[in-house]
Amino acid sequence: MATRKQVDRDGGTTLETERSKTKPPKLYKVLLLNDDFTPMDFVVVVLQRLFGMSREQATLVMLKVHRDGKGVCGVYPYDLAATKVAQVSAFARQNQHPLACVMEEN
Repeated sequence: MATRKQVDRDGGTTLETERSKTKPPKLYKVLLLNDDFTPMDFVVVVLQRLFGMSREQATLVMLKVHRDGKGVCGVYPYDLAATKVAQVSAFARQNQHPLACVMEEN
């Protein structure tokens, strides 16, 4: 909050608080992209381990990726979304899978 000084007609001074108007941060969707090589079970593990999903929820997202070519893992502010993309990419490479993860503005 910011404080501003206001002078009254009679010369007295009052202090008023003024609310700062900050916009919430832009949000970004983190998406997994389908490929013909990454096993479905591995995708479920990624969703559970890196996005905190239950097995059932992860399976539903994995099936969406499989059917529609992409699926949303979560929606985050920019820094967190970029970190999630990097984590997925690194984990997939460590396990020798070509799983692609991207982010796009929500």
